[in-house]
Amino acid sequence: MAEGWARHLGGGLFSVKSAGIEAHGKNPRAIAIMSDAGIDISGQESTIVDTAMLEEADVVVTVCGHADEQCPVLPAGVEKVHWPLTDPAKASGSEEQIMREFRETRDEVGRRVRDLLQHLTEEPAT
Repeated sequence: MAEGWARHLGGGLFSVKSAGIEAHGKNPRAIAIMSDAGIDISGQESTIVDTAMLEEADVVVTVCGHADEQCPVLPAGVEKVHWPLTDPAKASGSEEQIMREFRETRDEVGRRVRDLLQHLTEEPAT
């Protein structure tokens, strides 16, 4: 979801890559809930983070508790941002309850991406 929001809101100003410490298949609920917001993430693939990717990064965002704890050591100068979000893929209950979790996560991720992009495009104070 974060990659989809960053591509959508970033307007091509940023190179965005999504990876994790584990690769997971596409989640149809995430695809559907992002589509409801006008963002197509159906072409995104889950990949494993690697050293080359980290060396190219200016900012690394981790989005779950165990991702923050297991994040590899980052090269000097790479900013790390952690968003302690609940993984909606682990939600249980009725389909309506699960989709509510996905919707809430989608909206929270969208707010956080918007704030991060604003931070990254601000002029440094002189």
